Amino acid sequence: MTAVSRVAIVGSGVAGSAAAILLAEGGVDVDVFEVKPDLSALGSGITLQGNALRVFDRLGVWDQVQEAGYFFNQTGLRAPGPDAPFIAQIPDARTGGPDYPAVAGMYRPDLARILADRATELGARIRYGTTVSSFTQDDTGVDVVLSDGSTARYDLLIGADGLNSSIRSRLGIDIEPERTGMGIWRAFVPRPEEVTQTDLYYGGPVYIAGYCPTSEDMMYAYLVEPAQDRHLLSPEQGVEVMKELSQAYGGPWNEIRESLDGASRVNYTWFTRHVIPDAWNRGRVVVIGDAAHSCPPTIAQGAAQAGEDAVVLAELLLGRDAVDQSLWDEFHARRLPRATEVVEASVQLGQWQIDHVQDADVPGLMRRIAMLVSEPA
Repeated sequence: MTAVSRVAIVGSGVAGSAAAILLAEGGVDVDVFEVKPDLSALGSGITLQGNALRVFDRLGVWDQVQEAGYFFNQTGLRAPGPDAPFIAQIPDARTGGPDYPAVAGMYRPDLARILADRATELGARIRYGTTVSSFTQDDTGVDVVLSDGSTARYDLLIGADGLNSSIRSRLGIDIEPERTGMGIWRAFVPRPEEVTQTDLYYGGPVYIAGYCPTSEDMMYAYLVEPAQDRHLLSPEQGVEVMKELSQAYGGPWNEIRESLDGASRVNYTWFTRHVIPDAWNRGRVVVIGDAAHSCPPTIAQGAAQAGEDAVVLAELLLGRDAVDQSLWDEFHARRLPRATEVVEASVQLGQWQIDHVQDADVPGLMRRIAMLVSEPA
């Protein structure tokens, strides 16, 4: 017997889809509500560490991820300037274990499609363009009102609805993402032949100029700058800003710069941080993934931590016979310290750059986090 038989999930990102897959696989009746109209609205590229790949194997989608992604085991450091010489080639920790590559790059809509297909294959229902408008709960369940006016009752409601989670705010949790002082330009572009891994350029007019291959043909490129109000710029203006900021970076950036155009899906976001410092649930409603914690992508752990939230929560819900305090105590004991440490380390890496700290122990911090996430959640 499981602790739940019918569950609603708000959000179809990594956390929500992973929870849907695992619960449906365990025989739970699952409805997923995604406010976006379809999968194509889910961004450009994503970098995935080995512990995220381990989660995808647990979800039963590792074969599809291998077919769709691009994999590598080291990161290059390049100097700015016209020749962009390599300063170092750094082996990446295989945090998923020896059976998985260290790092993968993927096109976000491809990953979303793979996860959605797996969830529906197992019987979960995904409704796009729909969300939970309100809910009330009692000791045995949660009554929800959907944005289309319909109602339903569930044993549990999972809020996996991202940074600006409406479920989190409706629970009365007043933690909100805070800006860390950095902003990032991203673009989806053809992959130059010489790009076979992530390369990071430090120095020059931005904090970081980098890129990550996502397939044999494509990759995403990014520029990290001091956070500023870029949101009123048109896509065409965004292309011009990226071209201008990248002038200081040679090597593959020369080809990237030439390929930037209106089809590059140029977008700009701020780096944020937050962690709900106590319980992520209130009664039978719980938030996971970016709704519960967010961090800058400096260690590329966002998707991995979201997936781990889902794995631990599903394991407990399928392995217990009641949604009680002992279940929540174990969930938080396994997830809160780990997620908090990842968030704090990710923020620290960025802050060292903002403060121009020359003697920061970056290798030591990276080793510590790699050791932490190498152990299954």
